[in-house]
Amino acid sequence: MPLVTMKEIVAEADRAGYGVGSFNVVSMQTIMGAIKAAEDTQSPIILQAAEVRLKHSPLHLLGPMMITAAQQARVPVAVHLDHGSKLETIKEALSMGFTSVMYDGSHLPIEQNIKNTLAVMQLAKDYGASTEGEIGRVGGSEDSSKDIEMVITQVKDARSFYQQTGVDALAVAIGNVHGIYKNEPKLQFQRLEEIKKSVGIPLVLHGGSGLTCSDFRKCIQYGIKKINVQTATLTNVVKRVRSLLDLNKNVDYFTFHQCVIDATYESVRSHIEAFQSDNRIEAGVD
Repeated sequence: MPLVTMKEIVAEADRAGYGVGSFNVVSMQTIMGAIKAAEDTQSPIILQAAEVRLKHSPLHLLGPMMITAAQQARVPVAVHLDHGSKLETIKEALSMGFTSVMYDGSHLPIEQNIKNTLAVMQLAKDYGASTEGEIGRVGGSEDSSKDIEMVITQVKDARSFYQQTGVDALAVAIGNVHGIYKNEPKLQFQRLEEIKKSVGIPLVLHGGSGLTCSDFRKCIQYGIKKINVQTATLTNVVKRVRSLLDLNKNVDYFTFHQCVIDATYESVRSHIEAFQSDNRIEAGVD
């Protein structure tokens, strides 16, 4: 299968009524586990790298592995930059072959967010790539370093943002948070439905870790078609590695290496099945 754009993947998901996982990867092992899960379940998938995590997994090393894995996968794969805020990082990702980027201007006044998003969209268009924007502000932070206050997306703001930018997908805040939920999530499904009716395009849910299968499917029903997952995967990796080391004090590197792949695979596969994107390649869009 060829490397595809995020727009192609979420447009088909929107048409057929399922969600697509956009999984943050941080190493060769997490890339391998995610791709294997997608291939085994015959699911389209998005591999993404968050700008804030690039201090741990430099883009010039991680990016080419993501792109090569996508090019050689047996299912459609998009490669996406998550929460891009620096134009230089966005340019670097696009120049190496990323097929979509997210510009995160959610912390800015809406007028400035729109202006910056339009600049990023023009840059992405030059590379044939898709663009994701964000309106409202998801709570928490990508690297858990801040406790960012949530700002629920207003319908009128979402409509205005989309009318002026025409982004390919729009991330919204409906009670979702990055990282671990400190309390039981209270997602505003009615607000989500209103936003979807207002803008029409596929919506994006950041902070997918910790939600139930029922939550995911209700979000998908009301317009979410791209669902970001990071914490759940990395937490499962740590859990599985800790168990491996507790059971065997003489673990060699390659056993550890395989454990990370398997733990990633386990988490990604469970989310693919929750999003109902499995068996979409062989069986079409049933």
